[in-house]
Amino acid sequence: MESQLRPVYGFLLSLLTAFLWGVLPVALTLCLKVMDSPTITFYRFLTAGLVVFFILKIRRSLPVAASLTRNGWLLAALATVMLVTNYVTNVMGLNYLSASSAQVLMQIAPFVLMTGGVLLYKESFTKVQFAGAGLLILGLGLFFNQRLPQIFASETESIAGLFIIAGSAVAWAIYALAQKPLLRTLSARQLTLIMYAAGGMLLIPLSTPTELMSMDGLQMAALVFCCLNTLVAYGAFTEAMRVWYASKVSAVLAVQPVFTFISMTLAEKIMPDTFHQPELDSVAYGGALLVVTGSMMAALGKKKPVKVLSGSLSGKS
Repeated sequence: MESQLRPVYGFLLSLLTAFLWGVLPVALTLCLKVMDSPTITFYRFLTAGLVVFFILKIRRSLPVAASLTRNGWLLAALATVMLVTNYVTNVMGLNYLSASSAQVLMQIAPFVLMTGGVLLYKESFTKVQFAGAGLLILGLGLFFNQRLPQIFASETESIAGLFIIAGSAVAWAIYALAQKPLLRTLSARQLTLIMYAAGGMLLIPLSTPTELMSMDGLQMAALVFCCLNTLVAYGAFTEAMRVWYASKVSAVLAVQPVFTFISMTLAEKIMPDTFHQPELDSVAYGGALLVVTGSMMAALGKKKPVKVLSGSLSGKS
């Protein structure tokens, strides 16, 4: 049965996801002082997976193997691998690029997702949405007008980071597109549990859990925030994909760099020795306004519902 579309609910969930992902680099920067990327990701998956497991256990709605056919499980495996890849490389990229620099390239992700939603799920844009997408692209260019030249000229930022973050962005878009059909036969929590559990097992040989012992109080608090962020943000994102269009969700997620800029600026004022936020001019601030405006236009433009068939993924008749 086709999921009922709930535009306002989907928009709010998407905006919450954008905010949580936007402020996440602050906590990740603190964690990276003593813990590597795979280990941080392992703890995030472990914590979120346990919480979701107990919620589903109490509600007697744990996923069963019969929920999906072989093709469905292959799609779930693809989504899991891409999600793990995104998590690890996104954190790893912060070792080579500033948070703002990383956000320049991470904007590849929502546009790949937006394009995939149109090509794979037959979602089409109205004229208002096309105009919004145009403003969004223009705004991103203005908002980060100083950053790309600085990346290539900087002694502390590396070209390797550009490739790492670009790969992370593409992996995230593939994950998002792969998981959408699965939400026709699994609940958002059931799907996230599968990916957290499988992803956690993939990360075991790559992580060093004992690094937890080297953390001080602030770094431990940052790790806890990262874990809670994983649970809430990806839960909200998965639910948003279930009740709204992939293209519209991606449009709202484009405001994420604005939240990153604000949070990193505040962090720099509090801990200037740990955080550094590049200065932006008035043109960049104007770009931020265009990003928000364009995102809202692309997200809220009316569009006719399109059915997505998923019978080949379901193990139930």
